[in-house]
Amino acid sequence: MFGLGGWLRRRTLARAAIDDGVWMDAVARCRVADHLDPAATRRLRELVTLFLDRKQFTAAGGLELDDGMRLAIALQACVPILELGIDSYAPWIEVIVYPGEFIVEREHVDEAGVVHEVRESLSGESWAGGPVILSWADVEAANPAEPYNVVLHEFAHKLDMLDGAADGIPPLHAGMSRSAWHAAFSAAYDDFVDRVEQLERLEHRASRSSRRMAVPDVLDLSSLDGQWAALPLDPYAEKDAAEFFACTSEVFFEAPDRLHGAYPAVYRQLADFYLQDPLGRVRPDSVSPSGRR
Repeated sequence: MFGLGGWLRRRTLARAAIDDGVWMDAVARCRVADHLDPAATRRLRELVTLFLDRKQFTAAGGLELDDGMRLAIALQACVPILELGIDSYAPWIEVIVYPGEFIVEREHVDEAGVVHEVRESLSGESWAGGPVILSWADVEAANPAEPYNVVLHEFAHKLDMLDGAADGIPPLHAGMSRSAWHAAFSAAYDDFVDRVEQLERLEHRASRSSRRMAVPDVLDLSSLDGQWAALPLDPYAEKDAAEFFACTSEVFFEAPDRLHGAYPAVYRQLADFYLQDPLGRVRPDSVSPSGRR
């Protein structure tokens, strides 16, 4: 069985090989692969080849999806599973890509039992057992200065869902402590929520003050803009534990020094989970749960 699996893998890698020039250009434009050494980059190329072979890309909303766009998404999607293996993204198969944000309609039941129809504009979404949906405009907008990466975010949700619903705790490896994970993430989440709520209060106060004045208090508002920009995570991370895990995963790969500086305990937990250390390099002793490097 293992022999057959290895043969099929080698056959796929040979049949679907990525052109050297195309690969080198894609890697050069992929910031989240910067921390990888040459050996890790070669293994990443194998993962990306398998990902492109196994996943179905579907263009939606009039988007013209080409091979370069598929490769850019696959490359970013595979960095988090470099040491976890391609099976971490099984058994779902589809990646749907829109040209920009897409609209979804949902039903929401309030505390009084009243059903409301809600329309949301999204840049990405992951369905349990179903596709990953992405906005290409947001894929291109990935920016560590914000920090923001919709591909890392949505594929982190997929890893979170491996043991059921997304709850901010993916399946941990042997030797990892669930209580240590919970302690690190809970403390960081509570701190981040406090920081966001404090900025929201200050913003509300400054806005009310500006409306009462003949000349807006530009200094106060610009100072608040700087404080929002200085947050270590996207404010969306305060929504719940699942979004906090996805947002910290984005920053872990996009701006690791930023995450480590704000929440070092969370950084260490993510390094243990992903078996990578973006502040340095892939850890030489790392081995995936399947035993494959």
